[in-house]
Parts: sequence; C-alpha cells; structure tokens
Amino acid sequence: MNLLTSGETLSNNRVAGLSMKGGRRDNFFFCLLDHFEDGDRWFLKSVLQVQDDDEVEDGDDAIRTWIEKFEVDNVVIDFPLSHPACHDCEIDCPGINKCPVYEVSHVQKEAQAILDKDEELQRTNPKHYERERNIDDLFDYGRDIFEKWPVEHLLSRSFKRRLKKGFIPYWNRTLDFWVWCFYHDQLLNLFKTTFDSFGNTSLMILSRFSYMKRHFPKSLNMFEGNVNLTLIELIRSKTLLKKNIQNMSDLDLGVEARLDIIKKVENKLNIFIYDNDLEVLVKNPRAFDSFLLAIAGQRKLLNKTIDIPDWTRPEKTKFILPYF
Repeated sequence: MNLLTSGETLSNNRVAGLSMKGGRRDNFFFCLLDHFEDGDRWFLKSVLQVQDDDEVEDGDDAIRTWIEKFEVDNVVIDFPLSHPACHDCEIDCPGINKCPVYEVSHVQKEAQAILDKDEELQRTNPKHYERERNIDDLFDYGRDIFEKWPVEHLLSRSFKRRLKKGFIPYWNRTLDFWVWCFYHDQLLNLFKTTFDSFGNTSLMILSRFSYMKRHFPKSLNMFEGNVNLTLIELIRSKTLLKKNIQNMSDLDLGVEARLDIIKKVENKLNIFIYDNDLEVLVKNPRAFDSFLLAIAGQRKLLNKTIDIPDWTRPEKTKFILPYF
C-alpha cells in the first residue's frame, strides 16, 4: 500500500464547505470559496449561518436558497454519501467471513495479511519485537506522527486491536479500512478518535440529508471530506504544527489556535478572508470545520488530492483527501 496523488479536475472555480455534524437544532455554516484569475487569488466570498428557527426561513430551505443564489456547483460535506456494502446487497448472505462481494473479501484478505506479517515478526524475533513494542508505546510529545504509517510493521497496539476487532460490512465502508491503514495512529494521537463513517452520524441526520439533497440543483456536485484528515495533511505539509491541533481542544487556547491555523492556511493557499468572516470562523468551531471542508474542495478543484484505490468505491463515496 502507498499514497499516490491524482484525480479528476473540476471545471468550476467555486466550492463550498458545509459541516453536517450535529442535531436538528444545531447551527450550520456554509463557507464559499471563489477563485479570481486576476492575481490568481481565492476569496472566502460568503459565510452563511443556517439556523432552524420558527421566525426565519427553514434551515433546509435556506441551504437550497444559498446554493442557488451563489450558483454553487461543488459542495463538500463531512457526511457519508455512500452506504456500507450490506446496505444494497441482495445475495443470500453466507456471513462476513464467506462474503463473495469483492470489496468485503478484499478488505478481509488485506487485514489478515497485515496481521500475519506482524505475527511473523513477533514469532521470528520475539525479543526484538517486544523491545520495539515498548519503544512504540512510550508517549513522546516530540515524536513525529508521520514517522511511520499505521499499516507499516510493527503495528501499534491500538491499530492491531482495530484490525482484530474486524471490518463490519453492514456498518463500515471499505473506505474506513483504507483510512485506518494510513491514519489510524495519527487520528488517535492528535484527536483521540478513529475514522468511522457512521460513528458520529445519527439516523435523524441521515434522514434529513436524504430529504435535503432531493431539493438541490441537479447540477450540484457533492463530495465528502473529513476535517481531521485535512488537518493531518496540513501538518504533513509543514503548514501547521502538531501543537496547533493540540491547542484546539483547550478551552482557553482554542480560539487562538483556530486563528493561527486559519492565518497559516490563508497564507499557504493564497486565500483572502474579510475580517468579519475571520471572526466568525474563529469563534464558531462549526464554521471553522466548514471552512476546512471548503479548503478540501479547493484542492479538488486544483487536482491536488490523494488517489484512493478502486476497491473503496471512490465513484460512490466521492471522498476527498487533499494534499498540500
């Protein structure tokens, strides 16, 4: 396994980000990035707060109105656009371990191969394995989180547990497994979480989005992004520091951390942000997330995304993993 870069370039020069995480009464923020050839600059053209309130336009209608008003062709959301393999399967199910569906059987085979190789290392040189394991378990703030990918051997204890727990085709997408292989340890290190397509997605949000997208313009291109993975790639490009992410979760330093991140991204990607919009992004974590999703969309427009293997069904997931 390796990380390659490629992808299909989108023709439009305008992209929006929308963080869909949360409940029915949560505020949503739309962030629109627009490109101007004069000076080759990107502008944060609009930051829209969408709030469900009986006294104002319904939030679902407001999103559609906003898309039509700004003639948005590309939207990136932090929400699964595809389903696990079992969702649409109609075969007489023989069980997970005997599943004939290629994506599922491929993941099962890959996961077992990774575990077998790790087991072989442990069996052939147990003392060296245990010594390396103890070093790997040491918590070190200064350690480079990209010293090795999780899929490289020897495996971290947490990633090994993740693989042994198994891939569940009625809950996990094959995309999940691919992300685990490359980002499981980094996600755990920086955000104390792992990648799970539906772990933070409620049935209500699933139903709401299914309703909403039926009213979007037929020409609208929708893509899936992930805020944490985008931040990790910004660290990998040396745009951000590890401490920028660690400070985000601090109640006192969170606002300053978001401001520092936005300023660095603004400088790196040649983006202009008006002061009043900057204040919204800094004070509202949901607006900040939507901004980063729009950034992921900008990389898609520029054909700067990491190629994801065919067995993850990228034509269905529409998943964007940017590189900088």
